[in-house]
Amino acid sequence: MREGRRYQDEEIKEIFERAAESRTRDGRPSASGEGLTLRELQAIGAEVGLPPDRVEEAALAVDLRRGSLPRQTAFGMPISVGRVIELPRQPTEHEWDLVVSELRQTFKARGKTGGSGDTRHWSNGNLHAFVEPTEAGYRLRLGTTKGNAGPLNTVGLLGLGMALFLTVAFLLAGNPGDDLMAPIMFGGLGIGVLAWNALSLPRWAREREDQMEYIAARALALLSEPEGNRPLD
Repeated sequence: MREGRRYQDEEIKEIFERAAESRTRDGRPSASGEGLTLRELQAIGAEVGLPPDRVEEAALAVDLRRGSLPRQTAFGMPISVGRVIELPRQPTEHEWDLVVSELRQTFKARGKTGGSGDTRHWSNGNLHAFVEPTEAGYRLRLGTTKGNAGPLNTVGLLGLGMALFLTVAFLLAGNPGDDLMAPIMFGGLGIGVLAWNALSLPRWAREREDQMEYIAARALALLSEPEGNRPLD
């Protein structure tokens, strides 16, 4: 955790709600309007019986949520998710290997590693993880895109389009009901494909975001220690 990070009123409230789990808190506004540091939050938590480590865990959860990138969507359905996490320092080669091991285990994918200069990356298809330099230090950038979401949406729209076209054509031609089987089949295909995406994509996005939050927490736990070979356990 970065001790210099200052938490604003809404974040303070969330931290204490997380730390207390079922307990509620009215919130204590910052007198200076500049927020509170982690040490100040822990001091306030101690007054109401919250252990410092619980407050730190809750603050970490808020930091991780703060790094979530907006989902990219198509027709209101999520097709891409990502997360950016500011790191306390650059990982060593051994620490990066530990992060890669966590990535492979979490996403159940071997993937490929590479890098150039201060940048390291791991990728498996559309799924990727980068450690890269920033003006303030280093960050871990995670992201993925659902590769088949776009083609399936296209198939669904084409099916509905064909159903509408054939229905209008048959009606204008004055053909009776049996000829409507083709547009019914195309329409059913289109609706089925779009319905599948509408149900499965939000679930996929939540799962990937949870996995990325887990990786982010593990990387921060590893790099919060002085440079060395502390395992991810």
